[in-house]
Amino acid sequence: MEGENASMETGIIDLGSVRSSSSVDLTDQVHQLPCCIKYNGPSPVSHYFKPKPNGIEVDGLNVKEAYFRGRRLQGTTVPLPDDYSGFVIGRKSSAKRKACNNDANTTYWQMNAKFENITLWNHDNLPSKEDGFLRAFHWLHVAKALHKPVTTEDLESASNPGAMH
Repeated sequence: MEGENASMETGIIDLGSVRSSSSVDLTDQVHQLPCCIKYNGPSPVSHYFKPKPNGIEVDGLNVKEAYFRGRRLQGTTVPLPDDYSGFVIGRKSSAKRKACNNDANTTYWQMNAKFENITLWNHDNLPSKEDGFLRAFHWLHVAKALHKPVTTEDLESASNPGAMH
C-alpha cells in the first residue's frame, strides 16, 4: 500500500473563468465521432465537416447528416443535463503555475473553453435515446438520488408505506 501512495498525483482545476464573459464558448461545436483520430492539434474542420439537418426525427431527436472521410454519419445535438456543463481543460503553463503553491506532485489545469451541448454521431444507424452516450445521462439522475440526504419524512414514509400525509 505504501508504494502505491508514494506515486499518487493530485491535481487542481482552475475554473475561475467559468462565469467570465471572455471564456471561449464551444456550444454547438463539440462532436462525439464514432472513430479514433490519432492527431492532437488544430485542424480546419469546419472547412470539410459540414453537418446538415435531414428532416428526420427519431425519439424526439432531430437528426443531422454529415460525411467524414467519405463515410456517412447520422447524429443529433443534445443539451447536457440540467446543472451540468462541459469544459475543455488543459495543463497550466509553468509561468502561471509558479504563482501557485508549487508542489511537485500536483498538476495544475485550467479551463480553456466551455460548452452546453454535444452532437453525437453514429455510422450505421439513426441516433436514438437508446444510444449508450445518452443512456449514460440517466446515471446522473441515479447518482443524485443515491447521494441525496435522507430526511425524517423519507424515513417515516418508508417505515409506514400505507400512511397518508
